[in-house]
Amino acid sequence: MMRAVLLAGLAAVVVGLAGPASTAPADARLPADARFKALYEKEWAWRQAELARSDSPEDDTLDPHLPHVDAASQARRLAYWQDVRRQLDGIREADLSPDARVNYQVYRDQIDVLVNQQRFREYEKPFNSDSSFWSNFNYKARRTFIGAQDYRNYLSQLSEIPRYFDEQKVNMRAGLKRGFTPPKATLVGREVSVTATADAKAAEDTLFWEPFKAMPASIPAAEQAALKAQAKSVIEGQVKPAYASLLSFLRDEYIPNATETLAAEALPDGKAYYQAQIKEFATVDLTPEQIHQLGLSEVAKIRAQMEAVKREAGFAGDLPAFFAYLRTDPKFYPRTAQELLNTGAWIAKRVDGKLEAYFGWLPRSRFTIVPVPPDMAPFYTSARGGRTQYLINTYDLPSRPLYNMTALTLHESAPGHSLQGALAEEQEGLPDFRRYVYISAFGEGWALYCEYLGLEMGMYDTPYDRFGYLTFQMWRAARLVVDTGLHHKGWTRAQAIQFLHDNTALSDHDIEIEVDRYISWPGQAVSYYLGMMAIKEARAKAEAALGPKFDIRAFHDTVLSMGSVPIPVLAARIDRFIAEGGRDPMPVDFQKSKTP
Repeated sequence: MMRAVLLAGLAAVVVGLAGPASTAPADARLPADARFKALYEKEWAWRQAELARSDSPEDDTLDPHLPHVDAASQARRLAYWQDVRRQLDGIREADLSPDARVNYQVYRDQIDVLVNQQRFREYEKPFNSDSSFWSNFNYKARRTFIGAQDYRNYLSQLSEIPRYFDEQKVNMRAGLKRGFTPPKATLVGREVSVTATADAKAAEDTLFWEPFKAMPASIPAAEQAALKAQAKSVIEGQVKPAYASLLSFLRDEYIPNATETLAAEALPDGKAYYQAQIKEFATVDLTPEQIHQLGLSEVAKIRAQMEAVKREAGFAGDLPAFFAYLRTDPKFYPRTAQELLNTGAWIAKRVDGKLEAYFGWLPRSRFTIVPVPPDMAPFYTSARGGRTQYLINTYDLPSRPLYNMTALTLHESAPGHSLQGALAEEQEGLPDFRRYVYISAFGEGWALYCEYLGLEMGMYDTPYDRFGYLTFQMWRAARLVVDTGLHHKGWTRAQAIQFLHDNTALSDHDIEIEVDRYISWPGQAVSYYLGMMAIKEARAKAEAALGPKFDIRAFHDTVLSMGSVPIPVLAARIDRFIAEGGRDPMPVDFQKSKTP
């Protein structure tokens, strides 16, 4: 689930400048396409200057400054994006060319998300059980530093940590005051990554010293020594005290007073907030009740498939007994962290040998496989993938079954997140807001579809591998039930845990981590299965309409040529794919992207 620019977190990581660029109305005398392009190019340039970089493993740059996240800056951004939205309303979609019309639909949806994030003041809730504003520094410290300027930018950021943390604390206090926090039950122990820095004896004992352990030989020895001396001073004099202050705030003020209720609908303006979360992540206008009932239906279908695979495995007991067997028999679990990493690497290389049969165009970039850092691993999901990295969580090996690894690797690496993200960024003919913004329903839907594609690719070798695939399908279908159960129907944490325990073979550790994630990140969990259903439905429609002319490579190339788009835009593009006779768009798009 890695991303270059996260819509889900933009409101929490914005940069404050002296003032926003003017959003005066575009010249109405210009043709509609030109007016629209001028608007989105201006806003995108402003957004990149205004928003802090994501600082994920996908980020290739290191900005010298940290974001300003104070309330005044947030209000200014709300006004800016509301004005952009008004200007969009002044451009008639019918006056745009077909390609510009697609861009308009994607862009308008993005702006609506940004406006809603500011309107609901998401920045007052800048961390949850899955991620936090301070965890970004884990990525920064482990990135590759090329030259001295990278180190200077890094040290500049470190020197701004006290100010940055103070602004976050002010926002979090405002959230506490109005009852807008992640539920307390999901925050217990989440301050452990703060403790490691706050309690460190010296700079060399902190994560922040990591880039200085082995510096590039291109930096002269004297300059290396000077940079190390500056780092020691900044880390011990500014960073450690800021972390100690944040730790006290979390332990003594924030976590003890966080809201007790779990439901997003119980938050201020909660029903509208939860519906906006669903629209942001799923990009469709479904109610929580509709999603809940759909989830129950899909869970029942997958459970029947599980029964069939259980019989194929030769297991005589019932499904709960099979779950217990899979959770407890040591033969299903790695003995070492390296065995788990090796399994993921072997599966990824097997996939490489099958891709050309399913994709006409493959990305130039490659990804590596690394373990989740130990300071993040205890509360981190089982794996996460993106354009450059596939992270595998080697913490608590008895909770990492090998029979899940094929589905997990297909989802997180190739042909899932790593392939999709790389191809999106290489679509130079698309506007940047389609290449670099991640839409959960599309990205997670595609990755979940890739687990299904593994069946056709012959990747699931044993009944246990196929049961692992079904466990992952069930996991995402159950999310439809659990997310809406928690945030709309008033479920308890124990109810959600029990539902996943009864319907999947996931380990109890994974189940608890995942449930806390759904509680503290409302709406995100429903995007996976809804997105996959949309892609599968689009494919079935194309197969039926095109018959023998249907080419699976052309279909996949068409989907991936779009960048990241809302589900309705995807459906419309496949209708066009059908009308064009199933033509593969990628050679044309790539050729256009290379034209000066």
